[in-house]
Amino acid sequence: MRQFLVIGIGAGDPDYLTIQAVKALNRADVFFVVDKGSEKDDLVALRREIMDRHITRPDYRVVSIQEPERDRTSPVYHAAVATWRTQRAHRYAAAIRDHLGEHECGAILVWGDPALYDSTLAIIDEVTTSGGVQLAVEVIPGISSVQALVAKHRVTLNRVGEAIQVTTGRRLRNGLPRDAENVVVMLDADCAFRQLTDPDLDIYWGAYIGTEDEILVSGRLTEVVEEIEQVRSEARLRKGWIMDTYLIRTRDRWT
Repeated sequence: MRQFLVIGIGAGDPDYLTIQAVKALNRADVFFVVDKGSEKDDLVALRREIMDRHITRPDYRVVSIQEPERDRTSPVYHAAVATWRTQRAHRYAAAIRDHLGEHECGAILVWGDPALYDSTLAIIDEVTTSGGVQLAVEVIPGISSVQALVAKHRVTLNRVGEAIQVTTGRRLRNGLPRDAENVVVMLDADCAFRQLTDPDLDIYWGAYIGTEDEILVSGRLTEVVEEIEQVRSEARLRKGWIMDTYLIRTRDRWT
């Protein structure tokens, strides 16, 4: 049976790779890389750098998979995502059938951690269930943007006895979850934090975390909201894309 490794490569810094991930890289015969277009060439370049730096075997192969267009205008969000994932799964299945031998090991490198805010595992599930490709799948965890964010800001995700919620920018439009004390927001495309006007909220925001383009802003939300919007807009215009994450929390009640 074909082996398939889903390898978390961290949030941007090639040094974020774990020893387990480096060992996994050297087990793979074929690496499948998703081509998301010229605007995101640097995401592919980082994967290439990681392979060049850490793989010692000379005979591995790289197969490119063209990213299908995703309908971001559909009013039915979940249906649009399901369609996009199915299209992706069909392309993954075809590439694996065509380029990975029955007794070979394939791999895909996942930004951050494969288990947090990433669709790869769901797509690989669909490859095995609907795509007719039998795979023995192994997941290698990575350092997520959430871990890197709080490390860069030198804070913890929660304080004594407090809970953490991870949510999306889409859900944050409806306001903070009830009784939330520490809320991590992933990939908020529309700056939903603008709607939060409570003066007792702090924000720890970061974009391109772990890369040379890294941007960090923190402070009382009402005081830094305009700064975040400005630097975010400028960065997106400059690079053509942005990946950002932030933590919002109530002000420390112990101070």
